[in-house]
Amino acid sequence: MESDDPSAFATYAIETLNADGRSAGLSNQVRVPLVRTPAPPQDLSVKVTSQGIVLTWADAVSAASSPTVLPYLYRVYRRTEGSQQSFLVGELPAEREPTSTFTDSNVEWEKTYDYRAEAVTKIAQEGKPPVEVDGEESPEIKVFAHDVFPPAVPSGLQAVFSGPGQQPFIDLIWAPVTDLDLAGYNVYRSEQGGAAAKLNAEPLKTPAYRDSSVASGKTYFYSVAAVDVRGNESVRSADATETVP
Repeated sequence: MESDDPSAFATYAIETLNADGRSAGLSNQVRVPLVRTPAPPQDLSVKVTSQGIVLTWADAVSAASSPTVLPYLYRVYRRTEGSQQSFLVGELPAEREPTSTFTDSNVEWEKTYDYRAEAVTKIAQEGKPPVEVDGEESPEIKVFAHDVFPPAVPSGLQAVFSGPGQQPFIDLIWAPVTDLDLAGYNVYRSEQGGAAAKLNAEPLKTPAYRDSSVASGKTYFYSVAAVDVRGNESVRSADATETVP
């Protein structure tokens, strides 16, 4: 009974007869749309990225699969492992392309999630909210949101020497990294041709450091790396160089 006509509806009611064949009348009537619904999204896959969980699927809605241009959209649902409740995390229009992609950026790292997707048909009604007809859902797919992605690389590192009339030192400053899971910074120092050594024992909470272990006549090369709360460390910044007179 499926139809490509968005105005096609069927009306259902229930009638109960007693042993003598007498009826108490019809129940309330229910109007049900007959518009066709697409097949569920095919080949749902997930990938963990630094921006969140990226879902990709083969488009079940294509120009070839439907002779009319009915308005379809996709809805993506997420369930945390161990929970019975699923939440709608996003929807996007079906563009009738070979594949569709959706990124769920609102996830917590180190948790396991189950995702599923469905295609929905929307039927416009004059003067009324549109009627939405849910299609079948894709099978759930599981993913562990494991964070192996380091913060952004610090930039703008500057090194400035100070010394006359006091113990000599070199002050370092750099632009703060804005990653939400930032734990701090590591500062590295080397001399000409030497290996870089980390100067701080614990991640620095602010984008500044004072190196008081400097000697006259030496040139130092500094770099900074950002570290997140799970210990992922960024690539080191470009060097800043300063010489102690």
